Amino acid sequence: MSQLPVIEPGKSGESSAPSAQTHIVFDDNAVLAMLFGEHDRHIAQIEHALGVIIGSRGNELEISGPPESVGVAKAVLNELYDKLKRGLAVNSSEVDGTIRMASARGQVGGAADAGGAPRARIEPIQTRKHPVEPRSPRQAAYIEAMRSHELVFGLGPAGTGKTYIAVAVAVSMYLSGQVDRIILSRPAVEAGERLGFLPGDIKEKVDPYLRPLYDALHDMMPTDSVLKRIESGDIEIAPLAFMRGRTLSNAIVILDEAQNTTPVQMKMFLTRLGEYSRMVVTGDLSQIDLPIGARSGLAEAVDVLENMKGAAFIRFSSDDVVRNPLVTRIVRAYEKREKDAQTARDGAQRT
Repeated sequence: MSQLPVIEPGKSGESSAPSAQTHIVFDDNAVLAMLFGEHDRHIAQIEHALGVIIGSRGNELEISGPPESVGVAKAVLNELYDKLKRGLAVNSSEVDGTIRMASARGQVGGAADAGGAPRARIEPIQTRKHPVEPRSPRQAAYIEAMRSHELVFGLGPAGTGKTYIAVAVAVSMYLSGQVDRIILSRPAVEAGERLGFLPGDIKEKVDPYLRPLYDALHDMMPTDSVLKRIESGDIEIAPLAFMRGRTLSNAIVILDEAQNTTPVQMKMFLTRLGEYSRMVVTGDLSQIDLPIGARSGLAEAVDVLENMKGAAFIRFSSDDVVRNPLVTRIVRAYEKREKDAQTARDGAQRT
């Protein structure tokens, strides 16, 4: 294998910092080629993110740079290599997630970060198609919260995995026999549009609103298995309006896009919780599609329940976005705009 091009560390001013060096030897050159990625893009991604330089000679890699970054880079390379050896796919998103998790574990051992995320490695979520692993410390905290709390709120911007991970945990609990049913729900509210009359029966009318939940399910289980369980009632996907009057026992219940509930709807939903059940409520309070002036049920629930025993609140930020890196920049740009607008309003009130 040819020598990797030397890429300068991604952070300025690090050349004068203490430098460390380490070597890793891998035993399978075919797997090592997949670890490098096309045109060595995975190696370049690690170098840029951690401010290290990675060189290669045959099946041996040499990492140099700041001591802490070198240790994290070594952990990232070993973890990605292990995933490839187990037959798992590695792409740029997987590399990014592994860097985030290894960086968190590389900080003060055993402590939690500012977002309450554990740094210890947690068990992957087992689904029928593939295991799902956290790609950020807060995703790890989210998984732990769903495993240990009856009621969990996942709050934050798009692309942070709130719904996807919740569905993965639900599928895992169902397959392991911890619950008998999976119930997925969303409020039927258009995102700033008015679609008018929709033809068809009730299922055909509400399915467009629930499509993201179907997509997540099909990514966790074979299509025929999903359809069979929907037909038997073990998996139920329904609009929020269908929850009234029910008691949901022996189930894991997920309410997606909860920022578009009214306070009455949110209270109704939360009081459906029955014995041996868990609830997960996800939403983004910056994307409320209710009529202007209407109070979000999710916002009210956060105010009322935040300190209640048995409930956990995980707040995601732009740092946890695991989609295209451009999505992270988009979220941050909107967050900055909203913060500047709030600062301007505060200044106007003081004057």
